Amino acid sequence: MRVAMIGSGYVGLVSGACFADFGHEVCCVDVDPAKIAALQAGRMPIYEPGLAELVAKNVREGRLTFTTALAEPVACADAVFIAVGTPSRRGDGHADLSYVHQAARDIAAALRGYTVVVTKSTVPVGTGDEVERIIREARPDARFDVASNPEFLREGAAIADFKRPDRIVIGAESEPAVDVMTALYRPLYLNQAPLLVTSRRTAELTKYAANAFLATKITFINEIADLCERVGANVQDVARGIGLDNRIGSKFLHAGPGYGGSCFPKDTLALIKTAQDYAAPIRLVETVASVNEQRKRAMGRKVIAACGGSVRGKRIAILGLTFKPNTDDMRDAPSLSVIGALQDGGAEIRAYDPEGMEAAKALLSGVGYAGDPYACAEGADALVIVTEWDMFRALDLTRLKSLLKAPVIVDLRNVYRPDDMKQNGFQYHSIGRPDAAEQADAVSDTTAPRLITTP
Repeated sequence: MRVAMIGSGYVGLVSGACFADFGHEVCCVDVDPAKIAALQAGRMPIYEPGLAELVAKNVREGRLTFTTALAEPVACADAVFIAVGTPSRRGDGHADLSYVHQAARDIAAALRGYTVVVTKSTVPVGTGDEVERIIREARPDARFDVASNPEFLREGAAIADFKRPDRIVIGAESEPAVDVMTALYRPLYLNQAPLLVTSRRTAELTKYAANAFLATKITFINEIADLCERVGANVQDVARGIGLDNRIGSKFLHAGPGYGGSCFPKDTLALIKTAQDYAAPIRLVETVASVNEQRKRAMGRKVIAACGGSVRGKRIAILGLTFKPNTDDMRDAPSLSVIGALQDGGAEIRAYDPEGMEAAKALLSGVGYAGDPYACAEGADALVIVTEWDMFRALDLTRLKSLLKAPVIVDLRNVYRPDDMKQNGFQYHSIGRPDAAEQADAVSDTTAPRLITTP
């Protein structure tokens, strides 16, 4: 089948490359000439493991192309995907749909023959109706349907998520539209991926509901972590204990500095605003968003406390800047709030991230950058692990201690074990866990957490 992908950002590029790898003919369109020129030259605008290789393969085999000219790809397409940005609108938090609406107007002018126009962007309930209205007014003669096909891609694992999805959600109001969409995803038939066909509005809301629920799980376990610190419990064992319940599940129960990224912050806010507009406020999600913002700043205070109550004139080493590993995405990253709080306290910041430093430079001022974790740690009064990149999981602790001015580590991702850090001479602080001394006093070898399975 022939696909036009309007928007060559994270969602559009990954989706377009994966559809091409299924065997479809895909043209990715973008209004940014520099981005298209880079893609044509094989340079990726984002970091996503495996994406450069996937794009190169399908360009080489003639199934994937890039252009700034929308008309021809749309005129030839069986399905046109709108995969443009929907950032939070400045001032009120609603999703900014200006790019979606402009894409609809551009598509209307180019339609030839029956086409399914698909919103892949994360959009509020009713956006598909508005896209249909825009096209219908501009081209009353056009034969088309509008469908919703929300994406559920995790940054850092997007290709695997697209090719081996938990589910595919299609919101459509006509059987011809459903037929086109199921044909596009037919290559996933052997993977037995559940394909859920719903109304268009239901599909739009499903995406927001999914992200809000996951954000709630993260925020819940973070608040339980705070309670664990007060009562001497271990949040990792609590998470394991509740996660073994199939009704709850273990995913998204890792305590940390709060969620960030391109989806959860803006999508929870957009859902809150939509619910308020329809006089059906979602108080739980409102609280989740508020607590999460407070938590990110509180992590800065946690570092200050670990440094004796003041960081004025001290150098703090920050390992990890992106909101999660395996991406260069700095949007709403917890590191931004942590660093801001430390700078407000008078600290000098040196940071290292394997992929995020260039993006961070546009968002942070007064920060020094190092070439590797050890250069980052040299001469620092404390080291803070903010993002759990694999390369931070097995640092040479002896070397690290020799480089630090003071052996203070604040681990906001619980990468290391408190007893190991104590044995290596560190003052170690983590999230929702007793330190090594407290564990030794409270837990004997026979009562340490264990999972015993019966034969």
